[in-house]
Amino acid sequence: MDWKKESKPLIIIITVFLGMFFLPVGIPRFDNAVFEALQLVKWYAREHVLLCLIPAFFIAGAIGVFVSQASVMKYLGAKANKILAFGVASISGTVLAVCSCTVLPLFAGIYKMGAGIGPASAFLYSGPAVNVLAIVLTARILGLEMGLARAIGAIVFSIVIGLAMHFIYRKEEAAKAAAQMAMPEAEVERPLWKTAAYFFVMIAILVFANWGKPVNDSGLWYALYSSKWIVTSLFSVIFGIILIVWFKLAWWKVLFAALPAALIAIIAPKSIPHQFIPVAAFAAGSIGLSAVTSTEKDELGDWFSSTWTFAKQILPLLLFGVLVAGFLLGRVGHEGIIPSEWVSAAVGGNSLRANFLASIAGAFMYFATLTEVPILQGLVGSGMGKGPALALLLAGPALSLPSMLVLCGIFGWKKTVTFITLVVIMATLSGVIFGIL
Repeated sequence: MDWKKESKPLIIIITVFLGMFFLPVGIPRFDNAVFEALQLVKWYAREHVLLCLIPAFFIAGAIGVFVSQASVMKYLGAKANKILAFGVASISGTVLAVCSCTVLPLFAGIYKMGAGIGPASAFLYSGPAVNVLAIVLTARILGLEMGLARAIGAIVFSIVIGLAMHFIYRKEEAAKAAAQMAMPEAEVERPLWKTAAYFFVMIAILVFANWGKPVNDSGLWYALYSSKWIVTSLFSVIFGIILIVWFKLAWWKVLFAALPAALIAIIAPKSIPHQFIPVAAFAAGSIGLSAVTSTEKDELGDWFSSTWTFAKQILPLLLFGVLVAGFLLGRVGHEGIIPSEWVSAAVGGNSLRANFLASIAGAFMYFATLTEVPILQGLVGSGMGKGPALALLLAGPALSLPSMLVLCGIFGWKKTVTFITLVVIMATLSGVIFGIL
């Protein structure tokens, strides 16, 4: 036997065996961490996969099929006008109220279509960070100063991080720009306004299906929240009409895709708990859309294939990352293997160390959209300084352990580490400055 060749699998087997042999089952903290990991991944599967990720996968797949590479390169490519490219990317979060995981398919779509690393990185940060609802909630709960600091910091961050990524990888960008110059102009099958309307409707479905409950039970935000499923249904009907009229999908196939969702909404109230009805109808509509597009041979079939490629690449890593994050840090109000008092003790005051640790903690924790504010409220009440609070707000929504794992598959380890490092450094410095002011 060639032991030099077989040493690696032997070491892996021994390591796994020893890990299983000394598994600390029965120790309360370990058992609770396992429970929290399973609870978090269950919650993530219920609240985010169906309503957030599936629409994001379809949008990302559509970018790869219905948006010409020439168009992406014109506005976001390595040779694009920098003011226009970074301006569009940095304010995208005002439209996309998504978390760090949901933005990944959209980022992957534009990056693989030829977007420059600078604008793509700005979009990657701004998607979850420049969130109007989250900024308003921050101002109401944590104070106007914190809300303004978060809004200004998030927009500035996205531009600075994008420019830094562009500068660091400028040789690679120059090579990409040269290759893009040699590419022929792609033929456009339909007018730009039709493609824009098609994406607008899909983004509207994504946004309204995930519209969070505001603090006050009155006002415009609450009115939109109360009617979010009606609005989502209306946009879904418009989406079906677009598929029939502009994409020549047979009307009976659209009806076949929509009928299960409609039946669930009408019949299910008698047998399904009220809170699960919209999710069940949304899932049925998604399955129906997948079924009809997967059988098409033209661009609609390509759309499903592109969507499926993103789903199988991203979803397993996200679920694994959420599982690990739950084991380490637990859920909101619940501890994982790392005691919460360790985090609270580390981020008190406004020292450089406290801001750095707050940035690191925020970067690795998973925050669903809007959940970072109540978490910060609890930490501030436990003695967290205002500087570290801002640092966590600026690093947390844009990064998470699950998103880091996926980014490595899209960006590669080198670019991922660079992006994470830039976010942590910027958040740390911003926290220190805000704490002093």
